[in-house]
Amino acid sequence: MTEQFESALTSITQRAFSISPNVPSTSLAIAYSGGLDSSVLLHLVAQYATAHKLTLYAFHVHHGLSPNADKWSTHCAQECAERNIRFDERRVNIGNTGKTGVEEAARHSRYAALGDMCRQHQVPLILTAHHQDDQAETVLLQLLRGSGVAGLSGMDNLNTAPTLLNDASLQMARPLLAFSRAELEKYAVSHNISYVEDESNDDPRYARNALRSQVMPVLSRYFGGFQERLARTAGHMQSSQRLLIELAAQDLSATISDNHLNLPPFRQLSADRQDNLLRYWFGLHDLRMPSSAWLSEARAQLLSAKDDAQICVTHPECHIRRHRDRVFLTARDDLDREDIAPIAFRWNGESEIAFPIYGGTLHFDVVGVAEQGVDPAWLRLQSLQLKYRSGGERLKLAANRPTKPLKNLYQAMDIPAWERETLPLVHNGAKLLFAAGLGMDSHQLTTEGEANIRLRWQADNLSLRKQLHNLLI
Repeated sequence: MTEQFESALTSITQRAFSISPNVPSTSLAIAYSGGLDSSVLLHLVAQYATAHKLTLYAFHVHHGLSPNADKWSTHCAQECAERNIRFDERRVNIGNTGKTGVEEAARHSRYAALGDMCRQHQVPLILTAHHQDDQAETVLLQLLRGSGVAGLSGMDNLNTAPTLLNDASLQMARPLLAFSRAELEKYAVSHNISYVEDESNDDPRYARNALRSQVMPVLSRYFGGFQERLARTAGHMQSSQRLLIELAAQDLSATISDNHLNLPPFRQLSADRQDNLLRYWFGLHDLRMPSSAWLSEARAQLLSAKDDAQICVTHPECHIRRHRDRVFLTARDDLDREDIAPIAFRWNGESEIAFPIYGGTLHFDVVGVAEQGVDPAWLRLQSLQLKYRSGGERLKLAANRPTKPLKNLYQAMDIPAWERETLPLVHNGAKLLFAAGLGMDSHQLTTEGEANIRLRWQADNLSLRKQLHNLLI
């Protein structure tokens, strides 16, 4: 087992450090609970680290859910001290679990704490003790949940988990996936490895425990060695998932333009490829994968609505919107702007003024000679007001252009309706001076002087739409 493990871990570390060549490859860590699995992992990795001159860390997470949690923490610290392994721990408070349940809340807290310790100690790779039986349990659970190819792929032996570890640069590996729990038990006995028992593993209220204690023994009785075959199935599913990702990347490249999906080429794809593309698009942003029924309904709305319809499909973490045969992912925005009162202010020569409640900053840019702007002396005397549109506003963008309603100008500038709602206006008295996204009213502009001022609005945070644009260019 030792030779097979060393081969597996060598392959993992070579891949991990080649993916991140600028990351120091002199240390690694394990998630160490003190149980059988992680104790065997600690023993194996300690030998590997010594042979390869690596610094080994053991990270323990104290959930406080068990009355024995303090004893487990003490055990882990003592084991590491005896083996001269660097030890650290985090105590987490699960708090209100809401709809997720204790098991899921503890999982997220645990991985967040592990990521925090990795960052603190500058360890780029953390190893977990998931083994072949865990892989089989994962595949069975996903199958019972009606998961697709991605879910049935189970666990990879190496991957990033930015939503769990809170850091896309950290990698997580599982070098024990090829070994069964029975093999780990045999190894622990032969090497006299001490470990703790977590009583919660026997609690059938947790789905994985119920599967492990009541279902898998029956499967073993009638289908001996099924764990290895399910792990093999997970490998087949991983291969299929990679092919789906390649296809989705090709389809996205053919349908993406700047920061949106173009519906005409999207319509040419089969329904299955459309769904595959949308899932891939969501995955680029670590958005929660929707159900097949939700995705089918969303696709129907995006494709069947009238050309001038303002389509907004709500996802738990974003909005999917359609505008002129284009589809955008936008951040959830549930703010009621009718409750935001206008803000009166004066300009006293600042280069910028922040308006947090409006979500941005108003800049006062100095323009060169012969460029149109407002006279700074005149601007200092004005009683200005920042506010959202109330309807009926009109703007003249240039001396040789007519005054038009803002709605028409936004349409001409191809600014989607949902973005118009977030763009504030600046009035001086009853007159409109500036409209974010459009520009300044030409009635107030002059070319006289050498340091005229033009207003410019900048939102505080990049929208999801802009983030997607930055990711794909």
